Amino acid sequence: MSFTVNIASEEKELKEIFRLRYKVYCLEWGFEKICNHSDGILTDNYDKHSLHFAARDLSQKLVGALSLILPSEEGFPVEKYCELDIDNNEIPRGQIAEISKLVVHRDYRRRTEDKYIYGPDEERRSIGSFAFDNYSYNRRFEDKPKYKQGTQRPGMSLVEKRKRHEIIISLYKALYIESRRRQMTHWYAIMTKGIVTLLEKFGVQFKAIGDPVDYHGIRTPYLGELRKMEEEMSNRDPELYKEFINGLQDTR
Repeated sequence: MSFTVNIASEEKELKEIFRLRYKVYCLEWGFEKICNHSDGILTDNYDKHSLHFAARDLSQKLVGALSLILPSEEGFPVEKYCELDIDNNEIPRGQIAEISKLVVHRDYRRRTEDKYIYGPDEERRSIGSFAFDNYSYNRRFEDKPKYKQGTQRPGMSLVEKRKRHEIIISLYKALYIESRRRQMTHWYAIMTKGIVTLLEKFGVQFKAIGDPVDYHGIRTPYLGELRKMEEEMSNRDPELYKEFINGLQDTR
């Protein structure tokens, strides 16, 4: 199955993304309190300064989303909620953006992917805003997904692994292309170690720049340099690298 990714700009598209966030962050994992989002939409002050990427299947159903927070007077969540081990003034402010709020529709996730994206159960439940009275409710969402991609086995090729995580890879590819078009050189992110490990398999490498924090579960601040990602990806997965740089000839 293949997916298409576009940057949402219409109000209808944006609300669809924010509703998916609500389902994942509030109803499924309890990262946010349901009572704080009575309209069934999850958004924040950074969204008006962000690009919102929407992944859709062949029927145009929204199956995943990812946001890129651009430089603005709001700053970045990673600088607000984390103590960083770097001097952020050394990175040109106009050339860094922050990856935020990766969500994948529950029909297209597996249990292993949940742990990559959202962290192990004990890490998800450690967040201070988690409502334990919702936990039994949230567990009902952990049934088998409708979208089956097979089981992971030793010796899987990179192509097979890419198919298993096609939504995430498609979102990051679109994210990369737009970042390069805007002459971005670095990405901030606050992520689980699992998603960092997953991305590293394909050469998308980040380095930790601070200690873990409680931020929608246990998360660590990271910094990625696009130039180094390109070098690593070209070595690990040349075919994927070609896909990532497709259409960028005019910006190089």
